[in-house]
Amino acid sequence: MAFDGGIEIAASASPHVVPAPWSAADAVDPEEMLVAAIADCHMLSFLHVAREAGLVVISYRDRAEGVMRKTAGGRIAVTRVTLRPQIVFEDGQPGQDVLDHLHHQAHETCYIANSVKTEIVVEAA
Repeated sequence: MAFDGGIEIAASASPHVVPAPWSAADAVDPEEMLVAAIADCHMLSFLHVAREAGLVVISYRDRAEGVMRKTAGGRIAVTRVTLRPQIVFEDGQPGQDVLDHLHHQAHETCYIANSVKTEIVVEAA
């Protein structure tokens, strides 16, 4: 799969769904890409709203995880993505109420979150 700027990523069905040799364990599957897109969009939106609030982020790491389940209609889907961002700020951690507000703003402005039915939960550390 080729992206803007020339970056190429090997893509394949998950070996958990499609056995080898018809899948590649060392490639990224679409479900992983969806979780990564949600996590990256939230991160970029968070960095923007934090900057607008006058906060400087030193580091942002996330351990995002997706869950696949059957929907009410009987289809398999990525039904939930949990974001677990660990964020370090230049002048110390803001209060939990500020962090919750920033995550809420980030979620509301994230194009990907606005594009999917998947439940997105933030469990900030």
